[in-house]
Amino acid sequence: MIGVSCTQFSIEDPERIMDMVSKDFGLWEIFSEAENSVTKFSSRFNEIKDSYSMRYSIHAPICDMNIAAVNDRIREASVEEMVQTMVHANRMGIETVTIHPGIYSMVLHDIKDRSIMLAKDSLKKIDRCSKEYGVIPALENMPSFAVMMGQTPGEILELIEGTDLKICFDIGHANTMGMIDACAEAFEGRIANIHIHDNVGKNDAHMTIGDGNIDFENVLSKLKRYKGNYIIESRSIGSAIESKRRLEEIMRKI
Repeated sequence: MIGVSCTQFSIEDPERIMDMVSKDFGLWEIFSEAENSVTKFSSRFNEIKDSYSMRYSIHAPICDMNIAAVNDRIREASVEEMVQTMVHANRMGIETVTIHPGIYSMVLHDIKDRSIMLAKDSLKKIDRCSKEYGVIPALENMPSFAVMMGQTPGEILELIEGTDLKICFDIGHANTMGMIDACAEAFEGRIANIHIHDNVGKNDAHMTIGDGNIDFENVLSKLKRYKGNYIIESRSIGSAIESKRRLEEIMRKI
């Protein structure tokens, strides 16, 4: 199913977003920040969700979060926020929660190995809790940006080694690394969610599908075995609607 997610939605009343999204989409990935934080919204969501013919997934919060932080209290608080997101996903009847890998220190450049070790420990805790709450966490590959962990397929696979965690394959992020084909091949069989948007291979621009240089027909043909959701990560609802139209055209060709 094709769904939509937009960071800008998070500053709006979630009921208004549900009204808007449901006109054109059958799936909304809730970006759990600000007004759309599921830890605040879950009770009201359960009261109104049957009024909409939609399915849902969740993108865990990223603002102020770092599950790889060398500061113990910040890291532990970040992990707890991921756990609470899964708790509320369970209460909302939502199965998939996408999470970010973590961030390297911006000033201490010689402790990357420690950050990786701490991120792996955090992800093992998240993995254990996910089984308790019946939620599927999907670790997302990151764009080309110096401090972000998990930019290459090898880095993502190293982080989830020894866990049952799944992967959110972000096609736009992979394009900034020039690694779309490598990610599609390495992640096969472990993908639980896909984020789809366009760029020209430099910045994580979240452009309308077809406005950048990604060969979507090529990458989608490599993902034929994948039967899950495609979440259009857009900068506006108008861009998302046009991306959906273009994506459906591409899918009909392959």
